[in-house]
Amino acid sequence: MGIDASPFFVLYARRRYGAAMTSQHQNTPSRDQIRRAPKVLLHDHLDGGLRPGTIVELARDTGYAHLPETDPDKLGVWFREAADSGSLERYLETFSHTVGVMQTREALVRVAAECAEDLAEDGVVYAEVRYAPEQHLEGGLGLEEVVEAVNEGFRQGERRAGENGHRIRVGALLTAMRHAARALEIAELANRYRDLGVVGFDIAGAEAGYPPTRHLDAFEYLKRENNHFTIHAGEAFGLPSIWQALQWCGADRLGHGVRIIDDIQVLDDGSVKLGRLASYVRDKRIPLELCPSSNLQTGAADSYTDHPIGLLRRLHFRATVNTDNRLMSGTSMSREFDHLVEAFGYTLEDLQWFSVNAMKSAFIPFDERLAMINDVIKPGYAELKSEWLFKQTASTSGSAESED
Repeated sequence: MGIDASPFFVLYARRRYGAAMTSQHQNTPSRDQIRRAPKVLLHDHLDGGLRPGTIVELARDTGYAHLPETDPDKLGVWFREAADSGSLERYLETFSHTVGVMQTREALVRVAAECAEDLAEDGVVYAEVRYAPEQHLEGGLGLEEVVEAVNEGFRQGERRAGENGHRIRVGALLTAMRHAARALEIAELANRYRDLGVVGFDIAGAEAGYPPTRHLDAFEYLKRENNHFTIHAGEAFGLPSIWQALQWCGADRLGHGVRIIDDIQVLDDGSVKLGRLASYVRDKRIPLELCPSSNLQTGAADSYTDHPIGLLRRLHFRATVNTDNRLMSGTSMSREFDHLVEAFGYTLEDLQWFSVNAMKSAFIPFDERLAMINDVIKPGYAELKSEWLFKQTASTSGSAESED
């Protein structure tokens, strides 16, 4: 299920940007700098980012007896290998175990708090983390109790992260499952809690056979309420899914959206021709919540170097970098950036570009987004760039002295 246009991007990049990409490798950021860089995350699933040790402990405490492994290290490996199948449907099956241990208030608070702490430790300063409240009712909780437990956990995690010297702000996205029939109910729930920690709405689940237009009532409701929503589209399914998400449903962002590459043609001379839908997405600055490692696992891309993010960044789409499911992909924002630096020779300027794109696209008020960009993100990258400049100066000075 690879991207047909990937070979074209390789040809395009080599012909038109080969020299630039090679020279950029001379000043690429170190892994430590990538970790310390202020990062923004828009697409991360709460039930896809649990610590393996937490899963084992929660399974013991709640009586969940279906784990494939009870050793945390082996369990972490199992999740990554099970998800690395090339099938979105198989990838989604791994969530039965994480959701299975997230059925009590205490479990939800703990998982949410650890999520915020882990992201902050990785240098994420703003995150929107999504989950489906309807999947956490088996232990007797109501929808409101689920939302309040997760919100409490996020606030706990923010405080603990701050005590450890890491600042982070986490907003929740409430997700409805596209194969179910509760989208309007979850949309109303998101609207009730929009000033209490919930920043927007989402639908997720297998795309094939479950078009977003099945949930038009939810999207029409959210638009009437002037609320924000993103839609999983253009991941395992192609352009029709993206078109419906935008033109029928009115999505503010595209969850993944990687298959927009199918509407971009790279000609033999290296020039690029955008189709009508790709042009619309770029012209309207519609954010793409791209998740490179996850895309490799589900078959939406074949390798990091062939991932469409390279071409989309060159063409100045509103591309953002995301983790999707940190447990299943064995990843983090730092690892995602590290892969892209290695694949495309990205510099700190590129990483800042992705981070500012994401912050511009967040579902919090404009003035708050602007403050994060001007007061946190840009100063953070400026400091890292100054480190590189001083190191370069020292290196140059040392070479000159050795020549003397």
